[in-house]
Amino acid sequence: MARLARLYVPDQPQHVILRGLDQQPAFVDDQDYELFIDCLKAAARDHHLAVHAWVLMPGAVQLLATPSDESSLPKAMQAVGRRYVAHFNRRYARRGTLWEGRYRATVIEGERFFLLASRVVELAPVRNHLVAAPEDYRWSSYRHHIGLTVDSLITDHQLYWALGNTPFERQRVYRELCEQPLDERETTQLMQATLKGWVLGSETWRDWASRTANRRVSPLPRGRPRKVREAPVAAGTTPGGTASASGHEMGSHQQTDSPGSGAGTPGGHAAGQAGGHPGGHSGAHPDGPGSSSTGAARPDSGPATGSPSTHEDRKPGTGTH
Repeated sequence: MARLARLYVPDQPQHVILRGLDQQPAFVDDQDYELFIDCLKAAARDHHLAVHAWVLMPGAVQLLATPSDESSLPKAMQAVGRRYVAHFNRRYARRGTLWEGRYRATVIEGERFFLLASRVVELAPVRNHLVAAPEDYRWSSYRHHIGLTVDSLITDHQLYWALGNTPFERQRVYRELCEQPLDERETTQLMQATLKGWVLGSETWRDWASRTANRRVSPLPRGRPRKVREAPVAAGTTPGGTASASGHEMGSHQQTDSPGSGAGTPGGHAAGQAGGHPGGHSGAHPDGPGSSSTGAARPDSGPATGSPSTHEDRKPGTGTH
């Protein structure tokens, strides 16, 4: 099955994860970190990618960014990968890829998940026990958002600006927000959505994103589609609902399809037809006088339709000559 193209919804932020191959470090010293940041700055500028938050850890990179068009993020990540991997392989005399496949990304509903994603990105060093406090970690954008540094890579999102009317107020509110524990359920939802490539948002927002992106944005149900079973057809009826006569039914009910036809016997065999074999004999009925050779009806079924019998001397109750 061909994989779906990268999901893009205009003006919506994306959470991005890039992992090192086999959990091996992608950064060894400060020079590696600084070069990667330079690569990311150049790629973001060239491909019009607005980076709102970032973190570099020894075995992984996380970003929160808004692409300007459908190719913005893929081209930026490709440019970073080519330049940085070439440097890393040359410096450490190695060959091959440095990353665990393609980068993973999800489009998120900004109003609901942007600040959560920003905190997940910038608090990752604390959650991975690299430092005790996020401001102690150099290789993230957290220090920019609380006013300790000015990061030229960062384009502050409007939802960050909405935290306060002044830079000092925004920085204070964001710091206080990061001091609160993360919602583990929502954090897990974000990480799973990013790793699997499906959007994260409310049902109404997902429907809008699907229409805007003109493709499905959530996984299909597992397994084959259920087959709709038709109602069972009753015995003795056709699919259209009309009765059908089987051989057994023909033998257990009287038949008067045409003048001159004999009544059916209990065994399911029709009596001899009038005109076919003159003087023919039919089987006797166990409940009364035998029928005539022309197929006379039983006494309780009304007058016979056949011609008068030519044999009048019969033994009562036997139907024999």
